[in-house]
Amino acid sequence: MTWLTAYLTTQAIEVPLYLLAGRGIPATRRWGFALGASTVTHPVVWFAFPWETVSWEICFLAAETFAIVAEGWIGKTTGIAHPWRWAIVANAASVGAGFLIQTMNPTSPGIAS
Repeated sequence: MTWLTAYLTTQAIEVPLYLLAGRGIPATRRWGFALGASTVTHPVVWFAFPWETVSWEICFLAAETFAIVAEGWIGKTTGIAHPWRWAIVANAASVGAGFLIQTMNPTSPGIAS
């Protein structure tokens, strides 16, 4: 899977969840959060973590922890209620979708490609 495909898949999964999470805040801030959270974290997870040199499991745990903490913090500063809960839900959903896509296309290279 290419970075762009993974990013767009992540956005397709996480944006609706984050829009739901932000239903109590003004629309501009809600959309900014929904579109911005993964836009900030996804390139870091994809390009900055040492997927090729560290065990996949350790890298995965560190990368997802980073994404949840960062997106939760962004949600908190935006005014989202229960921001880390939403970050866990959104990231679990997008990771699950990614695993499903990889399972359906086993010849596709992994995250580090």
